[in-house]
Amino acid sequence: MSNNEIKIPSSHPRAESLRIRERLINGFKKGLVAYAGLIAHGRGEAFDYILGEKTHSFAIKAMRTAIALFLTSKHPVFSVNGNVAALVPEDYVKLANLLNAKLEVNLFYRTRERELKIRDALIRAGAREVLGVDEEYRAEIPEIKHLRRFVDVRGIYKADTVFVPLEDGDRTAALIKLGKKVVTIDLNPLSRTAQWATITIVDNLVRAIPMMIRIYKDLSSKDKEDLLEIIRNYNNSEVLSEAMKTMKENLEKLAEKGIFIEEARRFQR
Repeated sequence: MSNNEIKIPSSHPRAESLRIRERLINGFKKGLVAYAGLIAHGRGEAFDYILGEKTHSFAIKAMRTAIALFLTSKHPVFSVNGNVAALVPEDYVKLANLLNAKLEVNLFYRTRERELKIRDALIRAGAREVLGVDEEYRAEIPEIKHLRRFVDVRGIYKADTVFVPLEDGDRTAALIKLGKKVVTIDLNPLSRTAQWATITIVDNLVRAIPMMIRIYKDLSSKDKEDLLEIIRNYNNSEVLSEAMKTMKENLEKLAEKGIFIEEARRFQR
């Protein structure tokens, strides 16, 4: 542990959440995470509170379908931004390797330095190859006007399925319009990304990726027709509705019990 790193006691009621924050802060210090990535994490954390900070059945349904989709895709690609590289590099790389998916760096706040640092972080985490950093293979998605329009011709440009966790909505929409399938992880079921994606996993990234590795081990032995049946039976709109209903019910329960008010009273005493 470095001199600047905070030791978080396990007895702290927000211990795991604080550890995740520290991972992101360290990623920022290392040049992986952009300022906006810190803000985005805080927004997601608020939605996770409403979810009860646990993985729900609707999220597992989306994960199973996502794994089935990756297993039946010809050219799956895992997009990587700074937050992903800071929070779950080893598990993200492991899942990509299991699924024979390409890894590609793609950034909104793109600088050459960040691209290379994220590539190096993925290689240290076990990546065999990282796309998106070689200008000679660079192509553009014309529907996108910002720097995320640049993609690798060996990766996202020719992909049939793209994994875009912690994503911005306009690129998701552009990829869908190009005929690609898009899987995302988004704690906000109301976001443009969540609404546009083919499959939306409403869960925290740090819980979802390890869970997807376990699901892969369950589904990898199934034949293609069984996997296609999982995909056919999936409805993303229904999953989003379940997520919003769960959030609504959780808020109503908290309001009825007056939990926050009682906590404040105990603190004052």
